[in-house]
Amino acid sequence: MVVTGIGKSAIIGQKMVATLNSTGTPSIFMHAADAIHGDLGIIQKDDVIVCISKSGDTPEIKILLPLLRTWGNKLVAIVGNTDSFLARNSDFVLNTFVAKEACPNNLAPTSSSAAQLAMGDALAVCLLDFKGFSSKDFAKYHPGGALGKKLYLKVKDIYPNNAAPKVSPNEEIRKVIVEISSNRLGTVAVIDKGKLVGIITDGDIRRMLLDKKDIDSIRAKDIMNKKPKTADKDMMAVDALHLMKQYNISQLIILDKTKYVGVVHLHDLVREGIL
Repeated sequence: MVVTGIGKSAIIGQKMVATLNSTGTPSIFMHAADAIHGDLGIIQKDDVIVCISKSGDTPEIKILLPLLRTWGNKLVAIVGNTDSFLARNSDFVLNTFVAKEACPNNLAPTSSSAAQLAMGDALAVCLLDFKGFSSKDFAKYHPGGALGKKLYLKVKDIYPNNAAPKVSPNEEIRKVIVEISSNRLGTVAVIDKGKLVGIITDGDIRRMLLDKKDIDSIRAKDIMNKKPKTADKDMMAVDALHLMKQYNISQLIILDKTKYVGVVHLHDLVREGIL
């Protein structure tokens, strides 16, 4: 799709192109003034041309339109005057008429440019829906920033950066405390014969210290949570965050099927910009 216009309409056209490209419709902007000085070479035979103009009668549009018609491309007008030169010479007309600009002098393009912007977004969304463009497709075009990470980042991209602290069920509590502290994840998995049987968090340690005066006889199995919240390594990071919020926890034990492989902390997700 080739989008063209001049003045404020040109700026709206550039935004429209950005939205179309990000939603699976390859597009390019061609300034109406530059088009008649060589940029017409942008247009290919199967392209659809969208021309944006409030009046539809600006000199540049009147010069450009006959040239566009000679190419035989389908022409869509986003225009505020359906009786204009642009509207009469287009295959399809999207009416963006406004009775008055928001400008107190009724001069500066304000309401009209807002109508053009809305129409461009509506067109992009219609194409998105028509093509069955999914969130997975969206992720392909938005790999950067927080938005992209929410769409493609998985737990397995995060947990290898952390240690995988573990103790046996019969481990002395002092060694459990050391294991939790040394890895700075606030938790340790309790593993028995290669199988996850529980979890101990720094909160469990604090509660134990409040309840018990003699801790020398306590073992990991005495204070562990036998039903820890876990996530598969292929879970989306944003889903892991939702799980943490649901259960009001800061860590998730990560499994590869049933095998313990590591821990993801809430801070990891914050660092990745998932929140």
